[in-house]
Amino acid sequence: MSITVSALRETVAGERRVAITPEVAKKLRGIGARVLLEHGAGASAGFPDASYADAQFADAAQVIAQADLLACVVPPQDAVLAGLREGAMVVGQLRPHGAAERIALLAQRKLTSFSLELLPRTTRAQAMDVLSSQAAVAGYRAMLIAAENAPKFFPMLTTAAGTIRPSRVLVIGAGVAGLQAIATARRLGAQIEGYDVRPETREQVESLGAKFLELGVSAAGSGGYARELTAEERAAQQQALADHLKAFDVVVSTAAVPGRPAPKIISAAMVEGMKPGALVVDLAAESGGNCQLTRPGERVQHGEVTILGPLNLAAGAPLHASEMYARNIYNFAQLLIREGALQPDFNDELVAKSCLTRQGEVVLQG
Repeated sequence: MSITVSALRETVAGERRVAITPEVAKKLRGIGARVLLEHGAGASAGFPDASYADAQFADAAQVIAQADLLACVVPPQDAVLAGLREGAMVVGQLRPHGAAERIALLAQRKLTSFSLELLPRTTRAQAMDVLSSQAAVAGYRAMLIAAENAPKFFPMLTTAAGTIRPSRVLVIGAGVAGLQAIATARRLGAQIEGYDVRPETREQVESLGAKFLELGVSAAGSGGYARELTAEERAAQQQALADHLKAFDVVVSTAAVPGRPAPKIISAAMVEGMKPGALVVDLAAESGGNCQLTRPGERVQHGEVTILGPLNLAAGAPLHASEMYARNIYNFAQLLIREGALQPDFNDELVAKSCLTRQGEVVLQG
């Protein structure tokens, strides 16, 4: 009997993505799995039930009861976990940091769960890296939000009424989101600069046609993330950044590390020194924000500077975000499904290090 891979319609407010797309349903069928989805699971992402030629549909209760592997975009509600049969697997973004009660419930139900946020940042894991795929969407959308809310045009325009100079845009943080934001600003015609405390990002920033902002502070860390700055380094960074921010029309900040509060990079004093009409779009708002004045999900007017703290940006482009996310899920599922059965190899680093619970035992190696 083939295993049943399932997904439900996401019910968190504002969440429009789906964990299994028609493309991935077909691929799962190709490796011998049965795909069972809740009615309307992909509708908000642009995938009506009729587009799933390789999936079956049922109501939520039936899907939960029959799932051998449940794929999710955000952590399932407790009632869903309680309804899964013992030995079932859960794969997706399970937000393990600070989620002791959820992890305990997963263990209590004897579920094996994999949180893809915990995947090692290795070359082999790139095809399963949900943080990177969704950060790319977020970086793109953050810059579009900046362009829409800025009081100036991004590109230079030559008109009968005179020449409009391009906006000067700074992106703080040159990870996946930051680099996508830089590329998007470049396409929109802005004069773009990028900054990161990791010196190895200079080449990536410059390869996108942006100028690398040099502040004289280096903090290369492990796992692709920056290490925490010392007090002296932070003071030097803050002073140098304050001097430069005065020249920019738009700042998009993207510095974040999963499971930790976002580093505070832009102080209230820096905001007060920015030019009238300047805009800050804080992509790290969900983890507290890079700007001291950010309020998650809100628009803040501080003097003549606007600070935006948008949330869950990837859900705002649900079709493409879901396509990338579902491919991540499928690539990881291939490590779990062998010969038509669920047989994860816990000697595989990617499987072992992303495992939260294993048939009643809390693993949490992340």
